[in-house]
Amino acid sequence: MAKPKPRVKAPKKAAKGDIVTIKTLISHKMETGLRKDKKTGEIIPRQIINKFIAKFNGEEIFSVDVDPAISANPYFQFSMKAEESGEFEFIWMDDNGETYSKKTKLTVS
Repeated sequence: MAKPKPRVKAPKKAAKGDIVTIKTLISHKMETGLRKDKKTGEIIPRQIINKFIAKFNGEEIFSVDVDPAISANPYFQFSMKAEESGEFEFIWMDDNGETYSKKTKLTVS
């Protein structure tokens, strides 16, 4: 499987009090552990993104526990009220204990 690639679409600037929408997606195959390898007949081990956390200035603002029923390349969208400038940190965790992250900044005027 190719290395998961996190992507984020978030505004770089906002006026104080604006509601901003953040969109995230991570390229990930999301093996459920229910499929068999066509050549060997062996079950392909479960390998999913099982947790997503979004933080702003170190404070958790959104989180999701993910189950195997979610599609490949999980997409999350949420909104927040822009009160101050700061940094978003987005974290995806998978079954192997791997963590993928991406950061972006927001300037509030």
